[in-house]
Amino acid sequence: MKKILLIVGGIILLAVVALPVLRSQTKKHSPEAVVTFNSNGFDMQVNYCQPSKKGRLIFGEKADGALQPYGEYWRAGANEATVFETKTTINFGGKILPAGKYNLYVYPGKDNWDICLGSDWDRWGAAEADKAKELIRVNVPADNNSPLQELFTISFDPSGALILHWDQTKVMVPVLLAG
Repeated sequence: MKKILLIVGGIILLAVVALPVLRSQTKKHSPEAVVTFNSNGFDMQVNYCQPSKKGRLIFGEKADGALQPYGEYWRAGANEATVFETKTTINFGGKILPAGKYNLYVYPGKDNWDICLGSDWDRWGAAEADKAKELIRVNVPADNNSPLQELFTISFDPSGALILHWDQTKVMVPVLLAG
């Protein structure tokens, strides 16, 4: 019995020490980023991690070895789920979104992307999001001729539109105040 307790205690200690080290090593390669937009009645924030291109094919066909194949789920970043938060009710790509925190994820395509927001924001991002918790899905055009962006970047334009840009692909979701 004493041996079992020692083994279990050792495993717990190892997990407590190893997990933070593993997490810091992972985030070193895809640093955390926060972007905010507080203007004209908007109060929005996105928390995400920034993967790098590193000479890889980012978006494309699976057969061509794309890191993110067309039509497949992507957490719009790395590590944890990307979190979109708004303190006010907004019109997100033509759909009303109440104030709150949301999981932001995408299904990129060659010409268009589906940008999705779900209620399960407090999750690890690698596994595909639960479609039953999806609240909004908007389809937006993709610009595949943008200047090269080495780090995946999320930003807001001066009007509050949400921009996702990586490699030479950029997508934008119009965001307006609701009401």
